Amino acid sequence: MTKNGNSLDQRTFDKLSRLYIIALSAIALSVVISQILIRKHLNAQQNDSTVINVAGRQRMLSQKLTKEVLLISIENDLRERLKLKKAFKNTFQLWESSHYALQEGSDSLDLPGNNSEVILGMFKDISGSFNALNKAAISIVKKIENDSTVSTSTFTEELKVIQKNEGAFLLKMDQIVNQFDLEAEEKVAWLRNLEMVLMAITLLLLLGEFLLIFWPAAKTVKNSLSELLEAEKRAKKMAFDADVLSEAKEKSIKELRALSHAMDETLLFARITPDGIVTHMGNKFSRLFKFSKFNTNAIFSEVLSIHENEQTIIDDIVSKHKKTGWQGEVKATTKENVEVWLEMSIIPFSPTDDKSELLIIASEITSKKAGQIEIERLTKASFEEKMNQQKTISSKIIENQEKEQNRIAKDVHDGIGQMLTGLKYNLESIDISDIDKTAVKIEHLKELTSNIIKGVRTATFNLTPPELADYGIVPAITKLTQELSKLTGKDIVLYNKTDFAERLDSLAEINIYRIVQEAINNAIKYADSTHILVSLSHSKNILSIVVDDDGKGFDPKKVKNIKTGEGGMGMTFMKERIKYINGRLFLNSEKNKGTRVTLNIPLS
Repeated sequence: MTKNGNSLDQRTFDKLSRLYIIALSAIALSVVISQILIRKHLNAQQNDSTVINVAGRQRMLSQKLTKEVLLISIENDLRERLKLKKAFKNTFQLWESSHYALQEGSDSLDLPGNNSEVILGMFKDISGSFNALNKAAISIVKKIENDSTVSTSTFTEELKVIQKNEGAFLLKMDQIVNQFDLEAEEKVAWLRNLEMVLMAITLLLLLGEFLLIFWPAAKTVKNSLSELLEAEKRAKKMAFDADVLSEAKEKSIKELRALSHAMDETLLFARITPDGIVTHMGNKFSRLFKFSKFNTNAIFSEVLSIHENEQTIIDDIVSKHKKTGWQGEVKATTKENVEVWLEMSIIPFSPTDDKSELLIIASEITSKKAGQIEIERLTKASFEEKMNQQKTISSKIIENQEKEQNRIAKDVHDGIGQMLTGLKYNLESIDISDIDKTAVKIEHLKELTSNIIKGVRTATFNLTPPELADYGIVPAITKLTQELSKLTGKDIVLYNKTDFAERLDSLAEINIYRIVQEAINNAIKYADSTHILVSLSHSKNILSIVVDDDGKGFDPKKVKNIKTGEGGMGMTFMKERIKYINGRLFLNSEKNKGTRVTLNIPLS
């Protein structure tokens, strides 16, 4: 306990709680403020599209007014004129109300009316044309309403006014629409800047919390752990000192005997020798494990369990802690084969100067332990599932790397290594005194050296080519077919049916390249083929690569069952790589009819 009565763990918990509350509150406050500012600005911009739409519509309505006036002026049929008058009146009312709503706002049209000084000035400039058009339109409506049969010549002056002012109105209305659009874009740009500023403030806030809260909190935890470890050391020293003071326990023997009777009936209580022999067992303990008090020299571990492994654990606990004491959980099994968990304490004491015993005080915690075991099982199952997933991913990576290294090593060992050994033996067997044989062997050595050079070039080329990283899968496969054709003398051709030239993910490209390389090498080494065709085609979602050879073929079912050897490992290598990039591999082959390997790789 500290001076103020708070324990170390409580003080640490309170401090960390305060720090984390401050940190989370600061983050929450910054998010709330950001959302308020952004939503406020978005609400202000909400009506911009409506304003621009209505302003643009004004241009159309002014043109429609002119058109309808012209139609009225040339229409002689009374019924049609009344229809045109009604349409003209509706158009005029919408045009007039929209014009005023753009300036002053309108709830029905969802227009705010909070225009800038620039737009207000533009509306002031257009007011002359608007008033002239407005006055002429009102005059036409009144004349028609007063007398439906009025002559079209009476509209001549109004028509002239409308024609005169329509162009100016349209031009200035265009400028107003453009200004509305420009101001809307400026608001969007301002919102972007606001978001950037808020993001910067949030990042600075997180950095500040790390430096001022989380980092000091980590130091506090570290210091607290150091204090706890120091307290543990002091506790161990106190336990050791308690063993030195065991002589003082002699004075408490009488009290202990009185207490023993009460414990017999209330607790799982027993006394045993340091060797584990039961000297006394309480009634409750005896009933639980069916122990007879007439059973002398009974071993404590054998009373608690019928299983040898549990007995061994109990004996080890008694043996190791007979001087210092012990407290913990013990698993026991009754004679009816019922599992029992005990929370047990072992307390060494000396009833006399020349005799020492161990007090056993226990309580049954079977139900509690069952719950703990179930929780631990569920926790372990979840942890093991995650670990298995990680192990699977790691093993795939290591396995693919190891297979690639083994393949390269095997190429070098089986090809270049054997040829170098043959070269060495041939050099050692040269007898310079026999000129004819020496000449023949030198010619053979030249041929062998040429084969070694070709093998080195082949093994070197089997490593990742620079074309793959620089230009992509198609140039890399093109280079692969050309080089292998030169090195082996086989007719190896690449045919890009759909002119595929896209770049893929680097992991996808290297795996595709290795699979194609393995398929071509198999056709060269094992199929006895003379012609090998590699064809590419693609659609929107799939890239398809097919490797055909005219070799001797084989039975694919037998290859699937091979666990070791060239064919089996080659197929395993190809299948593991195609799985890694979520593709599919198909193998078709028949005896003396060649082999086809098909790869389908998703492009999205």
